[in-house]
Amino acid sequence: MIVLSWLNQKGGVGKTTLSIHVATALSRAGTVLLVDADPQGSALDWQEQRAADGAFPVIGLAKTRLHREIPVIGRHYDWVVIDGPPRANDLAKSAIAASDIVLIPVQPSPFDVWAAQDILTLVEECAVLKPVDARFVVNRLFLGTRLGAEVRDALAAFPQPVLTTAIHNRTEYAAALRVGQTALDTKPSGPAARDIVTLTDEIRAIALQEERHAQHR
Repeated sequence: MIVLSWLNQKGGVGKTTLSIHVATALSRAGTVLLVDADPQGSALDWQEQRAADGAFPVIGLAKTRLHREIPVIGRHYDWVVIDGPPRANDLAKSAIAASDIVLIPVQPSPFDVWAAQDILTLVEECAVLKPVDARFVVNRLFLGTRLGAEVRDALAAFPQPVLTTAIHNRTEYAAALRVGQTALDTKPSGPAARDIVTLTDEIRAIALQEERHAQHR
């Protein structure tokens, strides 16, 4: 079981959209549990719109004992994807403690970059008890702009790496989520779906690397 969480201090950075889309992509080749740890319950709202035969279950678990419950409720799954809370608090710390990989979505905005420091501080605090692989993901990048290079330059000030794959700003994500689907369902060959597949492949490679490191510890 690999536990993957999406966290950032700032709300509105796309944690839920990425959680749902990556969970969908991962479910094409394994079993997935999506955990909604955001008190706003956006992933649960999406589940209510989804067809009854969804590819993976979604549960609400916005509790500070998240790190204690995940090993039990997630033990029969290949992946547990956590849609984290929008603030750096005890709930976020619990999500980090439960995770093998923490992904921090950052939009091309200085506010997003500044907000990331709070999550990184929690990651460092949790690392005393358990090492966590934290990485940035550039999200909602507008095509044909230099913003992607600029945000990567800004994130270079942090020791955590930035994933190679950037998710571009595309209307297909929101359009699909409104009807309980994802861009992988509505336009499986479209550019939005291709972005998610590429991102998911990169996440799988990181997870495989983590498993190899764990075997040699």
